[in-house]
Amino acid sequence: MKDEKKAPKLRFKGFTDDWEQCKLSDISEKSYEKNTDNKYSTFFTNSAEHGIVKQRDFFDKDIANSSNISGYYVVRKNYFVYNPRISNQAKFGPINRNKLDESGIMSPLYLVFTVHDIDESFLETLFQTTTWHRFMYQNGDTGARADRFAIKDSTFMSMPIKVPSLEEQHKLALAFQKLDQTITLHEEKKHQLERLKSALLQKMFANKNGYPAVRFEGFDKAWKQSKLGEITKVIASKPYISTPSTHGNYLVIQQGDKPIAGFSNSNPFKNYNNITLFGDHTLSLFKPRSPFLIASDGIKILSPSIEMNGLFYFYELEKYKPKSEGYKRHFTILKKCKANFPTDIDEQKLIGNLLLRIDNLITKQQLKMDKLNETKESLLQNMFI
Repeated sequence: MKDEKKAPKLRFKGFTDDWEQCKLSDISEKSYEKNTDNKYSTFFTNSAEHGIVKQRDFFDKDIANSSNISGYYVVRKNYFVYNPRISNQAKFGPINRNKLDESGIMSPLYLVFTVHDIDESFLETLFQTTTWHRFMYQNGDTGARADRFAIKDSTFMSMPIKVPSLEEQHKLALAFQKLDQTITLHEEKKHQLERLKSALLQKMFANKNGYPAVRFEGFDKAWKQSKLGEITKVIASKPYISTPSTHGNYLVIQQGDKPIAGFSNSNPFKNYNNITLFGDHTLSLFKPRSPFLIASDGIKILSPSIEMNGLFYFYELEKYKPKSEGYKRHFTILKKCKANFPTDIDEQKLIGNLLLRIDNLITKQQLKMDKLNETKESLLQNMFI
């Protein structure tokens, strides 16, 4: 039988001792404290993506039943919580630590536990790895509900984990804290850019009186209003539905794709920079920046039927993109929406180019976040056992 690992592949300099195995119950205890006197009324939820957060912040409202909270578990600062709800982000359910500066309550469906004789941040990071997944797979199941993992509390607490010395725990915890802070910083920069773009889409496009609240210097004429259907032509997609036959020289677009740069050889479209693609039911806007092929007929090829800058036209359409991805808007509805646009092409170009620059900055921030998350994932795999 293959020997069990006693140390991770990647370690900080100066640490050579084997990691020791213990049970989760050796360094933790299940918390049975309930909200019997209704002292606490702040509902927490344990999110796979965001950790332990207030329900009101996560869902914009409390979704728990406030009339029956005496049986809820009290979750104090630095308490750990296991949520048995499984998802793509948490194959066996997330385990997170309450890092909020207050106590709250959680449904008795959750397992709440405290820890001792271990660095809390180290243990929190360990639960972001997959090292404990094998144990869960062998000792539990999905139960009656496909979205909920079933495991007895006593079995869960018997989970084997491997830990290094406290000094190495502290060093690992600090390193991942700094990495998480860097990821959060880039995420906030991205959100700031997204908020700026949202504000510009509101302020730089004309309102009912035909004038935008903010505009470039030198432009003062009222904008024209028309229904989107009156300024849009739909190009027949049938001739362009194909499979790649040029060894990957063309970008193949499917419904739901996001705008990315492709490769170009010859151009199957004339003036493709003035074309916007529309996913018929989900409003999947795509701004081609190179020649392309279409993978399905669920996409409409849209182009302005009047003289109009292609980028401005794209962002005019994007204003009507649903905020919820689950919401569907058919093109027959979209084309009835009212569009305001300047008759001066130069003003259209300035607005389109400004929004494109912001989109490019958002994309760069996302790429930085993706790279950092890839680095974190690699370190989690190589610095824990």
